[in-house]
Amino acid sequence: MAESEDWRPGSFTKNFSWGVRPRGLVQLHQILKLGFGDTVEDVPRDLFRQRIADGGRPDYIPINFFLFNRSVRGVDYVVADELVFQALTSKHSARFDKLALFAFNLSYAGKWARARQEQRRPALWANHYVRDRVARDFDWNTSRVNADDIEHFVGTDPRYKAKGARKLATNLNYLYQVGKLKDVATGRVERWWVDALFLALDRLIEDRRLDGGQPGEGQYASLLAQSGFLDLSGKRSLEKDLATRHLVRLYIECGSRERFSPEHVRERTALKLPDVEWFIANDDRPQGAVHPTNPNILKTIPRACAFLATYAGFEVIDADELAAFDAEEFVRKHTQSALERLRESDVKPTMSAEDLMKLTRDV
Repeated sequence: MAESEDWRPGSFTKNFSWGVRPRGLVQLHQILKLGFGDTVEDVPRDLFRQRIADGGRPDYIPINFFLFNRSVRGVDYVVADELVFQALTSKHSARFDKLALFAFNLSYAGKWARARQEQRRPALWANHYVRDRVARDFDWNTSRVNADDIEHFVGTDPRYKAKGARKLATNLNYLYQVGKLKDVATGRVERWWVDALFLALDRLIEDRRLDGGQPGEGQYASLLAQSGFLDLSGKRSLEKDLATRHLVRLYIECGSRERFSPEHVRERTALKLPDVEWFIANDDRPQGAVHPTNPNILKTIPRACAFLATYAGFEVIDADELAAFDAEEFVRKHTQSALERLRESDVKPTMSAEDLMKLTRDV
């Protein structure tokens, strides 16, 4: 999609009242659970708004800035994607906060009846602030982020179409503080980052579909690159580059956004797991998928996708083990297993430790 060049603050200038900082974005977490009725399924936009209104909370910030919207046969829906999945299947945590901040900064909100063109990318000013200022100019030194800097960056850009930027700047700075933008800066692969990659693909693909496009699976990696995903999600690193390849494959094997549909997953697993519905009903908690090359590449997935994950080269972790997953223990067990396989194959070293040390000294 050719994004609008206009940056308009819209309803973000209104105060959402996030609450005290130690609680993070817990109110957004609660709103998603309430609006979706604790079910990971697309919900009519009007029904979502009614549920939130009944709870006495404003809905314009969550529904217009953090979530994705689309119309189906004349009915506006709020889409259930990775952000919704995490909110509805996990307790509120700093991991959710960082994922929500990423969703805000990515800024894909979709389309709905009477939406203006610029509402499709409602926070482009935040998107560019993170990519151009925080990532490029500050090299993710978030101590330099403050309301004055945001106001100057936004207010001096000709794309910003509003009389003033102070209210936007103070609100955005507070959002970054309460959501702990500083914790996003790392170049290490973390669980929120893994979730963010899935979320980015969810929204990029759905956005293309709004214009009648249908990206092929071979285009998913280029979609991520074009979106600025790596610039928006902390410092770039080789670890993240390598993880991206594995995670794109996992995303594809799980059925893309259709991973939340048991019917769709049943079709994909029919030859491998005929009674997938019983498998889900027996325990519907999300499972873990970890890549053996790097235990930090750990993704929670719908239970029905567990068998599919193995075809992407991932190992499945049961829900009970997921909460207590220990990366160091995972590496230790894999190392022991590899050594055992070598012993069983009667593979033996051809030089002693002394010979090896002498060889390295000579080099």
